[in-house]
Amino acid sequence: MTRNAPRAARAPEAPDAANAPKALRPVDLARMAGVSTQLVRDYADAGILPPTPRTATGYRRFAPVHGRALLAYRALAKGFGPDRARAVMRAVHADDVPEALTLLDAAHAELHAQREALRATGAALEAVASEGPGTAPAPPPRAPLTVGEVAARVGVRTSALRVWEAAGLLAPERERGTGYRLYAAADVRDARMIIMLRQAGHPLPAIRPVLDGLRETGSSEALRAALARRGEELTRRSGAMLAASSLLHGYVTGEPQPDGPGPAPTGGDAGGGEAGDTGAQPRK
Repeated sequence: MTRNAPRAARAPEAPDAANAPKALRPVDLARMAGVSTQLVRDYADAGILPPTPRTATGYRRFAPVHGRALLAYRALAKGFGPDRARAVMRAVHADDVPEALTLLDAAHAELHAQREALRATGAALEAVASEGPGTAPAPPPRAPLTVGEVAARVGVRTSALRVWEAAGLLAPERERGTGYRLYAAADVRDARMIIMLRQAGHPLPAIRPVLDGLRETGSSEALRAALARRGEELTRRSGAMLAASSLLHGYVTGEPQPDGPGPAPTGGDAGGGEAGDTGAQPRK
């Protein structure tokens, strides 16, 4: 959907009986979306659905347009999360489509940033995995080393080690009493890896996920598999966002859908939080 999408049209105030939309019950909408009737009522109260007229006896009178709003919201919640989905639907019903689009744009930007961070982590991992044997590193220390000893061993200044520690890349223990840093063999190994990645041009934020992943998984292959799974998750979420945007665009513009309802009405109160399937008192 684009920022030039037309605003949602307001519902006719007094449609004649011949052209009146088909009346739907809460249970009809619930079955349509696979949720409880109570949740449908909660959605209506929260401003997720458009304003709902009531019969003379006080019962809600839903129409196909409410079903389209419900399906759009459920799709938005899957792709963008329930909080942002609620905000988007409330913005639409407040006749503020630009705000709804701004919320969607922000979510796409966040997803893009996550994908770029994943790519950077993957590139750093491959740099580690492709490191040739070269000159064999010095044997690991048998006893913990001080910051000066580690700096001399790996060929950097002590200030660099402290910067890496501040960035969360190293976590040396502290000697009791003196508080001096004590570096174990694993710390020295990580310092060498950081040097190699920095020389390859990888920024500190991209190095930390690699080190953390290697510590957690124990191998580059396990971390590579974890990164691949994360990439698949982002792809699925991106697809869900695309599907949700399509449903929302149809709802906002009133483009023909299989059920054939008209454009989404706007206005009405948007207050009230979303309740779960249980715990709320039944309402008409």
